[in-house]
Amino acid sequence: MKMRLLAVFFVLFVPLCVNAEETSNTETVKNIPYYTDEAIKAENDPYQKERCFLDLCYPKDSKGFATLIWFHGGGLSGGSKYLPPAYMQTDLYKKGKLAIIAVNYRLGPKAEYPKYIKDAAASFAWTYRNIAKYGGDPSKIFVSGGSAGGYLTMMIGMDPQWLAPYGIGLDKIAGLLPVSGQATSHFNVKKWIGTPGKRYAPVIDKTAPLFFVSKDLSPIYLILGDRKSGKEIPCRVEENELLYSALKALNHPFVMFSESPGMGHGIASMGKDTPDKVIKNIDEFFAKAVKEQ
Repeated sequence: MKMRLLAVFFVLFVPLCVNAEETSNTETVKNIPYYTDEAIKAENDPYQKERCFLDLCYPKDSKGFATLIWFHGGGLSGGSKYLPPAYMQTDLYKKGKLAIIAVNYRLGPKAEYPKYIKDAAASFAWTYRNIAKYGGDPSKIFVSGGSAGGYLTMMIGMDPQWLAPYGIGLDKIAGLLPVSGQATSHFNVKKWIGTPGKRYAPVIDKTAPLFFVSKDLSPIYLILGDRKSGKEIPCRVEENELLYSALKALNHPFVMFSESPGMGHGIASMGKDTPDKVIKNIDEFFAKAVKEQ
C-alpha cells in the first residue's frame, strides 16, 4: 500500500508541484525521440514509441555549456519527465551555462528488466551525440535523478555495459548526482525478476550499483534526505553511506555525500524546497568536476 501511494505521489504530485519554467534566455524543445528510427524498428516495441522522449531546456546564446540529464522517480513503475527546479536555482543555470534534459523512460512491470536502464543509457548517448548542435559541450554532461531516477543514474554511470553499445565509456560522464537513489538492487527490480527476499533485504548483485563500485568512476555527489526525519525511505541513507565508504576506501578521488536535516524522501524530486546548502554543493561539484577534467 505504501509503495502504491508513493508511485501515485510521483505520477500525480511531483510534475505539478515542481515543473519549472524556462527563462527569457533559454529555449525548450519538447518530446525529442532519443532512439534512432533504426533502433525503434529493430526493437518493434509500441511502448518504446510511447515513452522514449526527452525535453531539452538550453541557454540560447551560450556556447560550450554543461548539460544535466534528469531521470524522474516513481519506483520504476510511475512518474513522468519534468525539469527539476533545484538545478534551475544553481549559479551555473542562472549564468546561462547549464542545459537541463528531462527524460521519460519505459516503466515496469510493463517494460521488462532492463529496458528502463537501456532507455537511460540511450538518452545519454543521444545527448552525447547531439548536444553540440545546440551549443553544448559533450565533455560536460552530468547525470542525475531522484529515487528510481537515482538508481538509473548509478546503473548507467557505474556499470559500463549500458553505454558500451554506443561506443561510450564511463569516462565520458562528467559527474553523477543520484538523489536518494537505491544503491542496492532496486526493490521493484527484485520483485519483477524474482529475486528472493523481502523489500528491505539488501541484495548486491549485477542489478545493484554497489556491485560496480570502483575508484575509476566519474565524480559522484550522493544526495540524501534525513534518516532522522522518519520520512526518508528506510535503509536508503545507510546503503548510500556504504557506497560512499567503499568509494573512499578504494581511493576514488572525488566523491561527496550530504544528508539534509529535516528533508525526507521528498528531496528526490529536487523541488523548490531543496536546501540552499545542497544547491551550493551542486554548484561546487559542477565547478570542481569540470576543472578536474
